[in-house]
Amino acid sequence: MTFRSGFVALVGRPNVGKSTLCNALVGAKVSIVTSTPQTTRTQIRAVRTTAATQTVFLDTPGVHKPRTLLGERANAQALTTLAEVDLICFVVDAAATVGSGDRFVAARLAEVPTPVVLVANKTDAADAGAIARALEAAAGLGDFAAFVPVSARSGDGCDRVIAEIEARLPEGPQYYPADVVGDAPPGFLAAEFLREQLMARLREEVPHSVAVTVDDVDERQTRSGEPLLALALTVRVERESQKGIVIGRGGGLLREAGAEARRELEALLGVRVHLETRVRVDPDWSRRAGSLDRLGL
Repeated sequence: MTFRSGFVALVGRPNVGKSTLCNALVGAKVSIVTSTPQTTRTQIRAVRTTAATQTVFLDTPGVHKPRTLLGERANAQALTTLAEVDLICFVVDAAATVGSGDRFVAARLAEVPTPVVLVANKTDAADAGAIARALEAAAGLGDFAAFVPVSARSGDGCDRVIAEIEARLPEGPQYYPADVVGDAPPGFLAAEFLREQLMARLREEVPHSVAVTVDDVDERQTRSGEPLLALALTVRVERESQKGIVIGRGGGLLREAGAEARRELEALLGVRVHLETRVRVDPDWSRRAGSLDRLGL
């Protein structure tokens, strides 16, 4: 039997549900998900393996009009991916009208020869008429290999997305072991899970001013001999006034976010986790090249 494999980029404007779709397609939480646009800042790889195929999904940052150097770099990373993959899933919001952001992404897709499957997500939030209008409007954005309505939240339509993708995969090797669903190391996952929980609890401009880095990862054992993963994380904000907001009254917000991040990480990795967190001010980090380089963004 011929084995097929390939790399598939999920692209689209912010907040169309790319990360939720990515998690649904691989059946595991690999990318963090919030209601805040531009949550994804770096490329995330997620892997789906069957007896006959392996699909490596690249969840990319939402393409948008940038206001900071971080936004410019996120855009560049998302767009650079387009010519390097075997297939592109262009994700639009079925519950919203096609807008200038979608047209901007479509124009970039037209510049590369990579086949594109258009995925109209969030059908759970739209009626049949709205979905039909979204697909009709999206059809005018370019020449697409297929059109698939889907609800990443409920899973409805995900099987068809997978079928459209697997039908177009080239012959290739198995890049990852069959039990791997993502290639991110535990430190990166811990930082992302904590950032997700903080973003869910913060408002206005503060979520976009938060970055989380891992300072130390220590694999050891508890007194009873259980494996323990201890991680030291730093939460970075851009202004002194944001530090108190992130910490919360009596340290409550940071403690609550850390506890939930720890529970999710333990569920994913299958080991006990200890998180040690601190908050520091890194003035205007999202606008300074040196800070972004240090953060790997």
